[in-house]
Amino acid sequence: MATPFSRKTFAALLALSLALASPGASAVSDVLETPARPTDLADDNLLTDSTFAGDRMVAVGERGHIIYSDDRGQTWQQGEVPVATTLTGVTFPTPTEGWAVGHGAVILHSSDGGETWEKQLDGTSASGLVIATMEEQIAAMEEKVENAPEDEKGDLEWALDGMIFALEDAQADKEVGPWKPLLDVWFADENTGFAVGSYGFIFRTDDGGETWQDWAANVPNPDRFHLNGIAEVTGGALVIAGEAGTLFLSTDRGETWESIESPYTGSFFGVMGTGDVNEILAFGLRGNVFLSTDLGRSWTTVPNDSPNTLNSGAVADDGRITLVGNGGTVLVSANNAESFRTQFRSDRQGLLSILPVSDDALVLFGEGGVLHTDINGLNR
Repeated sequence: MATPFSRKTFAALLALSLALASPGASAVSDVLETPARPTDLADDNLLTDSTFAGDRMVAVGERGHIIYSDDRGQTWQQGEVPVATTLTGVTFPTPTEGWAVGHGAVILHSSDGGETWEKQLDGTSASGLVIATMEEQIAAMEEKVENAPEDEKGDLEWALDGMIFALEDAQADKEVGPWKPLLDVWFADENTGFAVGSYGFIFRTDDGGETWQDWAANVPNPDRFHLNGIAEVTGGALVIAGEAGTLFLSTDRGETWESIESPYTGSFFGVMGTGDVNEILAFGLRGNVFLSTDLGRSWTTVPNDSPNTLNSGAVADDGRITLVGNGGTVLVSANNAESFRTQFRSDRQGLLSILPVSDDALVLFGEGGVLHTDINGLNR
């Protein structure tokens, strides 16, 4: 049996290996131009994320696989996808309009509920957006340095040197190739959305992905930590979670972002709401779970009995919260995330995403593809 892993860790490790090997850059370019191959085994292979498109289920995974089901996950059809790279995130703000992201900074769009997809962005065009933004920032800073009083020039010149170094780094990345992965995606509606990923990647669109903007300058992430997840919580706030305890909050639909004081210095791989206004649930390495009821101003550690990394979660219609993770971990809370009951699937396969289909029934996605279970019988 394969060793379980976080889909975020998997993406970061693959990105690193590609960066260190020049043939890897070519390999990523190839899979960004190669359509996903049709296979009857798409629902048995690694699946990394899932969502509802209206009543339809949609899941994404390795080799560009995107599958959808109209019978609560009993049978699956494979979508037509123009890339064969691993996909890591998917969202559908409407039953028909959806977006998926993945390795090589790819962004895909579907307008028919996940049956067919088109590429809107990849690492080559994304690098161009990042470089253009940096060049504009450097030009503005150079003008600021020129017009600044002498006693302020030193600090500004220091900042300018850092910006120039970052630009050179981005230019070197572009030469390596489109290897950096995007890791999650969220859309408010069919027009406005964000894609986040490795090394501080964050892109925004307001026209359904016809054009994308580099939004990194609007997020206080000078160390360019990986951004692993983005979610909206009840009340309308947006939250981004990432490595090294990184947490960012926006209360104006992503126009501006502020850093939240984190309760944890390890990596978060998931963030979500609980269903109650202004509540945030953040989780990640070693089974760590934290709850805030005031948009991150204060945090409570939520106990559970799992030492395994947690990857994703969902809230059922009855308010039950379920988190899933490595080693077949399934955490269930019936008291608004004040505590969790810990269970482990007997196969111990890594679980990367979850969709509740009733008060008891769950559809799980991970190393073993699609799995069906319920909260009282996790050995199925």
